[in-house]
Amino acid sequence: MTPLTIYKDSDADCTVVANLFIDEYMKDANDAQIKIYLYLLRMMNARRATSVSDIADKFNHTEKEVVRALKYWEKAHLLDLDFDEDKTLIGIHIRDLTEADSVRRQRRTAPSTFIPMPSVASEAAPQKEAPAAPAAEQEEAVPYKKKTYTAAQLREFSSRESISQLFFVASQYIGKPLSPAAMNSILFYKDVLHFSDDLIDYLIQYCVDRDKTDFKYIDKVAISWAEQGFSTPAEAERGSHRYEKSYYDIMKQLGRTSSPTPREADYITRWIKEYGYSNDIIFEACARTVLATDKNRFEYADRILRSWHEQKIRHLDDVAKADEQFQQKKHKAAPAKPQSGRFGQFTQNTYDFDALEKELLSN
Repeated sequence: MTPLTIYKDSDADCTVVANLFIDEYMKDANDAQIKIYLYLLRMMNARRATSVSDIADKFNHTEKEVVRALKYWEKAHLLDLDFDEDKTLIGIHIRDLTEADSVRRQRRTAPSTFIPMPSVASEAAPQKEAPAAPAAEQEEAVPYKKKTYTAAQLREFSSRESISQLFFVASQYIGKPLSPAAMNSILFYKDVLHFSDDLIDYLIQYCVDRDKTDFKYIDKVAISWAEQGFSTPAEAERGSHRYEKSYYDIMKQLGRTSSPTPREADYITRWIKEYGYSNDIIFEACARTVLATDKNRFEYADRILRSWHEQKIRHLDDVAKADEQFQQKKHKAAPAKPQSGRFGQFTQNTYDFDALEKELLSN
């Protein structure tokens, strides 16, 4: 029987874009980078060749801007760039987004994901080895490597009560349902960083309180905590204060240029958290401390702020009133200055003349 050739008039007039790209990658890219990546998907699906100059003409960009955009996506591990011996770009390998974090930096030769450049050299591209990745980009140089879980694995994890509870708490903090990438991050904290559920809960709350809901930011904080060896929320709370700008500002007011020690951080935490003081009040106490002593400045400032807290002083105006009242009491309590001369040698008495007048009139 004669074999049949099956063909169609044209390819489907659509390009599929992964939700992961929209959820996690598109928001951090600029317009040129997004346009070029979508155009590459279009060319790949149509199995059509393109080039840097063609892309530049298409979007009215310079070739340098196109190359810069391609390198941006390469750095994000969404694609690999293939070069010949003359360092001429000859091919682009677009990665599967669900595997982008787990696949090594080596070029695939699968025809469905290879966009050839319109040159003779492109025919030899599949036989060429991809250039070795710089040492800084190899997995061995990454101390904490995120895993990427499939949709089926995420569903399986979500069926576990403890993981499901973490996902629920995180979504409540973030204020929206978690994306697959966000779920991957939470599993990364638990599986790779070995954070407890309480520490993960505090981590997300800590970032949200600072108006940081992007899991890329939360990932960086989590890795920083892991590197510092934090294993409980208390350790993270005590240690993370060392990196807040307000703590450094207070340190400077007390004449310190280094990071606060745990004991110094405890003082600052008390002033901010327990006493509820803003920087202007704390700075005023620091200024008075610096004028008064060169030693034990944290202890001295703490006595000032504790005294103000007990007097329910909340604003700088309250401080001024308290200073005025103190001066008035000090003036009243001061003994009369002895007069010079012979008669001034006697002890001076103070009398309540109003009381004396009443006593005289009553007689």
